[in-house]
Amino acid sequence: MNPPDSIDVVRSGTAQGRTARRPTTWRTILMFLSVVGPGLITANADNDVGGITTYSLAGAQFGYELLWMLIPVTVALVVVQEMCARMGAVTGKGLADLIRENFGVKVTFWVLVTFVLCDLGNTAAEFAGIASTAPILHNYAAIFNKYWMVVVGGAFVFFVVTRGTYRIVEKVFLLFCSVYLAYIVSGILVHPHWGDVGRAMFAPHFSGGSAYLLMAIGVIGTTISPWMQFFIQSAVVEKGVKIKDYPYSRIDVVTGAIFTDVVAFFIIVACAASIFVFNSHAAPGHQLTINDAGDAAAALAPLAGKYASLLFAIGLLNAALFTASILPLSTAYYVCEAFGFESGVERRFREAPIFYSLYLGLIVVGGGLVLMPGAPLLQIIFYSQVLNGALLPVILILMLLLINNRKLMGQYVNGYVFNLIAWGTVVIVGLLTVFSTLQLIFPKLMGGGS
Repeated sequence: MNPPDSIDVVRSGTAQGRTARRPTTWRTILMFLSVVGPGLITANADNDVGGITTYSLAGAQFGYELLWMLIPVTVALVVVQEMCARMGAVTGKGLADLIRENFGVKVTFWVLVTFVLCDLGNTAAEFAGIASTAPILHNYAAIFNKYWMVVVGGAFVFFVVTRGTYRIVEKVFLLFCSVYLAYIVSGILVHPHWGDVGRAMFAPHFSGGSAYLLMAIGVIGTTISPWMQFFIQSAVVEKGVKIKDYPYSRIDVVTGAIFTDVVAFFIIVACAASIFVFNSHAAPGHQLTINDAGDAAAALAPLAGKYASLLFAIGLLNAALFTASILPLSTAYYVCEAFGFESGVERRFREAPIFYSLYLGLIVVGGGLVLMPGAPLLQIIFYSQVLNGALLPVILILMLLLINNRKLMGQYVNGYVFNLIAWGTVVIVGLLTVFSTLQLIFPKLMGGGS
């Protein structure tokens, strides 16, 4: 959009000039609001059940010691997400589309098969997160139980996404993002020692113990997931963001990454200031055992009060519903993009039957696994994480090859400094992810120690 014609009447030191500048400021705000969404939504969706569990365990087991990692992790998240958003704005195509066109059908096929299996396990994990909040919410209303919540939750995420336009769905997703503020309030309610928090945040603490190292890998690994890259690029394309609007979209990406890791910060703080402190002073055999985010939410009630516990549980339920909406949607997007099927929430079911069938199928199977008696849920989640870990470095490398392809990106390829940061991120995340994956498969690889 060109500047307004009246701009030439601006004169230094005149009241007329001062009023003429105002539309430019408002135009900037309006342009940002018109493209905000994909970055904020994708980054916050990464604070899923697995992410919240990881941050809860980091705080409960190590106190504030791992807070410093959130700074480099946020930088890595910004770098990776920005590249996908930029590719979407420049090419007008999703990541799966570009992989198929540039690397062939065979590579695309194996990537997609692995991703569908990963996302099936991840979707089941989100519904398991919904079920884990039932005991806490049941204390406030008897209607809340595991079976009812999983069934209603599955129906809710399906109809919210499939019965509206992209703009309506995006507004619902942004509302989900706002509920993450519950974690910030919960973190404040536990009354942490802010001096200790500040020192841990800006004075890195390192430990060579295997437990500390594995938790550090978990904090990094839970921040950058393969499905996120496909979703943000598809969302940018469907939203219709063009390269002329991209500076505003970049703000969206950076804002989303910072907000999501601020939430992670308060999750760690909440568990460190309550559960870790309690366990540090408890007699052997009387310490609290935390296996997942549901346990963390329940443990906060006697330690920090019922409101902190309730807010933590509401945040977990919100995260589970949010990501249970996003994950299957991401899968449907990239499968349809890769094979040329119609896709997008702007289309009706008869216009994109494969897209909506995939979305529904993942929700039904993921929720059904949680409700099935004797289902090997832990094994399903375990092996989906192994596949995620094995695939993430491959996706990051394919992304960097694409974004540095001048025929594809023109003048919008990565610059030298940005490439240095991006490739450094790929190498570090790749090595740590491979190491983490091997540790999952071979638990004795690192030996004992803490």
